[in-house]
Amino acid sequence: MSEDLPQQFEIDLPPEVVPGNYADFANVWHTPTVFVMDFVTLAQPPREETNEDTGERVAVVPARVVSRIRIPPEQVFELAKALTQQLEYWEQETGKRSPE
Repeated sequence: MSEDLPQQFEIDLPPEVVPGNYADFANVWHTPTVFVMDFVTLAQPPREETNEDTGERVAVVPARVVSRIRIPPEQVFELAKALTQQLEYWEQETGKRSPE
């Protein structure tokens, strides 16, 4: 196949993936060869505990990773562009702005 041809993806979305997973937040980290996004949902209400090392009171927030996505570093730039573009569309459609 010629590398000069434009690509047209045929993306299959399995029925069990259609509903998606709700996530309250994402944790992003990387290695030299991959970026990892852990999408996390709260599992229980926060509870107060004492940190064993420091003796300080802390709010422990039980949470669970609902999805882990690994992407190559080169793809991070495209993802950032796509997220920015979709956020701009969302702001135009809803009239809402993200909190400062």
